[in-house]
Amino acid sequence: MSRAIDLFCRAIEYAIAAFLAVMVVMVFGNVVLRYGFNSGIIVSEEVSRWLFLWVTFLGAVVALKEHAHLGSDFVISRLPRRGKQACIVIGHVLMLYATWLIFSGALTQARINLSVEAPVTGASMAFVYGTGVVFAPCAAVLLARDLWQLLTGRLADDELVMIKGNEEDK
Repeated sequence: MSRAIDLFCRAIEYAIAAFLAVMVVMVFGNVVLRYGFNSGIIVSEEVSRWLFLWVTFLGAVVALKEHAHLGSDFVISRLPRRGKQACIVIGHVLMLYATWLIFSGALTQARINLSVEAPVTGASMAFVYGTGVVFAPCAAVLLARDLWQLLTGRLADDELVMIKGNEEDK
């Protein structure tokens, strides 16, 4: 399971890199065309905005896997093992609930906007809300895996604080 998650996140990282490259080319090309040739790429702004949304949500999945989101551990790090475990369980259950809310809301919006066309490209606006539909199941799997590892006793004491400090702490 861990290997499959690692491979999946690696694929996401490649997709993010590709999306960023497309965004850079489109935005830079549009700037050059506007200032140099008084023309532009019409779809550049819309597609770049959509790719930025996908980069953000896909990046959140990778950050969740690596426990790289911002956090503060000044309380949890001082708790005994049972206290840390209780905080992780409560936190993960709340995050799973929030993930469910994101999924159900994004799915509802995707269905509503399936036939709505974007102003420039004419593509379905469901693509925008698809970010939440893709993010939520991926995040739920990662959160459930962390919770399962905790409940089965597979987390060491140093893994009970699930945030990363600054780069100097490594």
